[in-house]
Amino acid sequence: MEKMEDKKEDQVEATQLPESEKKVEKKLNKLKKLNKKTIIILAIVIVLGVLLYLGRGLFIAATVNGQPISRWSVITMLEKESGKSLLESMVIEKIIAIEAKSKNVVVSDEDVSAEIKKIEADITAQGGTLELALAQQGLTLDVVKKQILLQKQVEKLLADKIVVSDEDIAKYITDNQVTVPAGQEATFNEQIKADLVAEKLNTEAQAYIAELKEKAKIKYFVNY
Repeated sequence: MEKMEDKKEDQVEATQLPESEKKVEKKLNKLKKLNKKTIIILAIVIVLGVLLYLGRGLFIAATVNGQPISRWSVITMLEKESGKSLLESMVIEKIIAIEAKSKNVVVSDEDVSAEIKKIEADITAQGGTLELALAQQGLTLDVVKKQILLQKQVEKLLADKIVVSDEDIAKYITDNQVTVPAGQEATFNEQIKADLVAEKLNTEAQAYIAELKEKAKIKYFVNY
């Protein structure tokens, strides 16, 4: 009961405050609200500033004497110069991936790793390193892995069309008058077989991809 009476007294006192004091109280309340808003706005500005600084590489590619070169301008220039060919490569990659999935063709990580080891062994035999060779070509290991994946998918999709027989090898040696050193027949035959497989793959892949593109529903929303 005493608490109820105290509250009533406080309410009475509040209503009995002079008008001037009420105005002052209202102004103070407004200032408190403004201060809260100001603090929130400042906090947001600071957070955004930190994020922009940490992620400045997302927006700015470089600065020259303090003047920025936007990343967007670099992307725009790249699109003008090589956007068409890059987009076409990505379209082909997508088409082959879809076709491989529909034919249950699987290229494992082990398949890709094995091919990279072969490439690395060839480079090492010539006195170089894979890292240096990639740097010289402006490539990364991830890009090479994607290229190998694509190649392996095509190889498996066209496996029945890129078979090279012993007769094919013998015909190549005869037609091109290749001199095979004694004792190195197996090595030469393997190399010739690899070259013939690559040649057949290149020819068959071009026709196959053209056929897949004809069948696919491709919609371009950007013209380069």
